[in-house]
Amino acid sequence: MRLDGSDESKNIEDRRGSRGGLGGRLGSGMFGRGGGGGGGKKFGLGTIVLILVAMYFGVDPSMLLQMTGSGSPAQYEETSYSQESTATLSDSESKFVAKVLKTTEDAWGKIFRQNGWGTYPEPKLVLYSGSTRSACGLGQAAMGPFYCPADQKVYLDLSFFREMGQRLGAHGDFAQGYVIAHEIGHHVQNRLGVLAQVDKIRSQGNQRQANAISVLSELQADCLAGIWANELQRQGDIIEPGDIEEALNAAAAVGDDRLQKQQQGYVVPDAFTHGTSQQRMTWFQRGLQSGNISQCDTFANAR
Repeated sequence: MRLDGSDESKNIEDRRGSRGGLGGRLGSGMFGRGGGGGGGKKFGLGTIVLILVAMYFGVDPSMLLQMTGSGSPAQYEETSYSQESTATLSDSESKFVAKVLKTTEDAWGKIFRQNGWGTYPEPKLVLYSGSTRSACGLGQAAMGPFYCPADQKVYLDLSFFREMGQRLGAHGDFAQGYVIAHEIGHHVQNRLGVLAQVDKIRSQGNQRQANAISVLSELQADCLAGIWANELQRQGDIIEPGDIEEALNAAAAVGDDRLQKQQQGYVVPDAFTHGTSQQRMTWFQRGLQSGNISQCDTFANAR
C-alpha cells in the first residue's frame, strides 16, 4: 500500500498501557462471535436483509418488521482512559492503522453520500495491549480484532498482525488493511440496521442456525471490505502489485475450515461462524470486482 504522505484518521483511541475492565457481550470480529446490534437508521439494504433472513430461517417477516426503527444502542458505562490520544501516535504501526482507517472513512463517506444515506458516522478504532473494556465485554488479544456495535468501536491489539504473519502465514500491509476494512464492514452493517436484525434472529434459533447466520454476516463484511478495496483501486495511487493477493491470502488464512484443521485436525461445518477460506475469498472478490453494495447480499445468495 502506498500511504506515504496520506492523512491519518483522528478517530483513534490509544489505550496501550491502560487496564481493561468487564462489560457485556463480545462483538463481531475476524474470529469472535457477533454481539448485540447497535442503533442506526434502517436503509434499503437492511430492510431487504431483514425479510430475506426471516424467510431463510422460517421466521415471520411481519414480526421482525415491527422492530424496524425501534432499536436503540445498548446502554453502557463510558470509561475514561488516560492513554487515549491521537497526538501520541508516533510508532509506525499505529500510524499505519490511522492511515488505513482514514481510507475507510473516505471510501464509506463517498458511498453514503452517493446512496443518499446522509453523513457516514465514522467509528472509533481502539488500540490496546492484552485486554481492554468495551461495551460488548472484555476484549482480549487472543480473540483477534472485533467490532462492538453497542459503542460503535473497532478494537485491535497490534500483536494480532504479527501473529497473523507468523502463525497464519498472512503477510503484508494490505493483508492488515483487509483486517481493518472487514471490521469497518461490521460498522457499516450496524449503521444500515443489519446487525440488530441478525442478532435478533440468531437469538431465536438453535446453535446451528445461530452459527449459520453469523457466517452470512461475516461474509457480507468481507464483501464490504472488497468494496473498500475497489474504491482504492479507482484512486489508482494506493494499491500496489501484489496487494490484492495479500488480502485474498489473509481471507483464506482466517477461513473456519483452515483454522479448525490447524487447531484440531478436522473440520466441523456446523460449527463454522465466519465461512470457509473459499467463501471468504469469493465474497471479498465480489465486492472488489463490483464496487456495488447491492452485490453483497450474502443472505439472498444463501437461500
